[in-house]
Amino acid sequence: MRGDLTSGPIPKTLLMFSLPALLTNVLQSLSGTVNSIWVGRLIGEEALAATANANIVMFLVSSAAFGFGMAGTVLIGQRYGGRDLDGARRSFGSAVGFCAMLMLAIAGVGFAFAGPLLRLLATPEGAYPLALVYLQLIFLSMPFMMVSIILSMGLRGTGDASTPLIFMGVTVALDTVLNPLLIAGYGPFPELGIAGSALATIISAMISFAAMVAYVYAKDLPLRLRAKELRYLWPSKEELAFILTKGLPMGAQLLVMSSAGIIVVGLVNREGLLTTAAYGATMQLFNYIQMPAMAIGGAVSAMAAQYIGARKWDGLDRVTRAGLWLNLTFTGVVTVLLLLFDRPVLVLFLGPDSPAVPIARHIQLLASWNFVLFGVTMVYTATMRAAGAVWIPLVVVAVALFPVRLGFYELTYGWLEADAIWLSFPVGAAVGLALGWYFYHHFNWRRAIDAPSPEMAAEGIHAEGQPAGRMSADL
Repeated sequence: MRGDLTSGPIPKTLLMFSLPALLTNVLQSLSGTVNSIWVGRLIGEEALAATANANIVMFLVSSAAFGFGMAGTVLIGQRYGGRDLDGARRSFGSAVGFCAMLMLAIAGVGFAFAGPLLRLLATPEGAYPLALVYLQLIFLSMPFMMVSIILSMGLRGTGDASTPLIFMGVTVALDTVLNPLLIAGYGPFPELGIAGSALATIISAMISFAAMVAYVYAKDLPLRLRAKELRYLWPSKEELAFILTKGLPMGAQLLVMSSAGIIVVGLVNREGLLTTAAYGATMQLFNYIQMPAMAIGGAVSAMAAQYIGARKWDGLDRVTRAGLWLNLTFTGVVTVLLLLFDRPVLVLFLGPDSPAVPIARHIQLLASWNFVLFGVTMVYTATMRAAGAVWIPLVVVAVALFPVRLGFYELTYGWLEADAIWLSFPVGAAVGLALGWYFYHHFNWRRAIDAPSPEMAAEGIHAEGQPAGRMSADL
């Protein structure tokens, strides 16, 4: 069957499935980086600050919706692995229908209260009016963008990582071209400033989504809904219960991650402008270092979900082991390369003579290798989520990022000073790894595999780490 991840050698299948997801993540980050350059160069620093503040708000208010969206796609891999194609379509329709209605409500409330939300974040006065325009436009586009995200996740649940990659490439290409045209008003295009950047993102995503839907139907891919299947867009009671119970902890996990990131930014800001600039540059590198871990984690989750759906229990540990070795190899190599050649990359953001460059390199040396540990934890929790154990990843992330990371900072800042921030990253990651290993090997998470009814099959998860390129937060 097309997209079957349960046949063939596990390491090779996992590698070939992870690579398109990794390239998709790279394209997302490149798009955000290029668009930030356009906004900063064509409008100015206040506009760049405006988009940063607006994106923080977007990620915070949409975390719950992303959690429900991921939970809504949870059964797709399970049912597809169990050869229940109608069930996979039913899960997909329910996810689209529920999340579209939820995002319509969020879009309306968000548009009305965008101003107070930006005030709550203490958005600088110079950036506030620009951020307000940008945020309101993005809010209006959220229902459509969420449906697009769910389609991409659903396709990966059926073992298809290539189609989302193709149309992410279309999105990035269009967005990169349209941003300067709509910002500055070249040729027949109007000069829209910051609104042009938002519109470029919206238009690019809409065109790419329409093309992807046409492709799904033209190729008769598994998730296309026809005739009576369109009724699946109205979620059933059983599907909705699953979306809510599994979506809440996944949404909470995203909130925990984003709030921890915001707290770290606040701590860095206390160290002065140079340190803040250096940290901003290192975050650009961190985005790329963590990409293999996110891609491999998502691939492990999808494969484990199909193995559970196919009742091939003996394959779960082998999928996990393959994911561990793949992550150690890919993330380790990327980390070493960026540590060896970080200066030329950092200079692109800070300038060759910036005194922030040595600070940024020091941050890289102390903090960047935490993503190797983080990637191993991602693999453990991905398999457990595939069995429906969605609370364990939340506990692991919450403990590692708050009492451990922030506790280490409070205890050691007096003698380590700013280094306490950077060292808190690997310390938190090490504790997270220990917790992930313990829960995987000594906690009875496999009991969640047994389904309450034949229709609910097994409670698995296909949870992607970075839901959307320009609306994502880093650890």
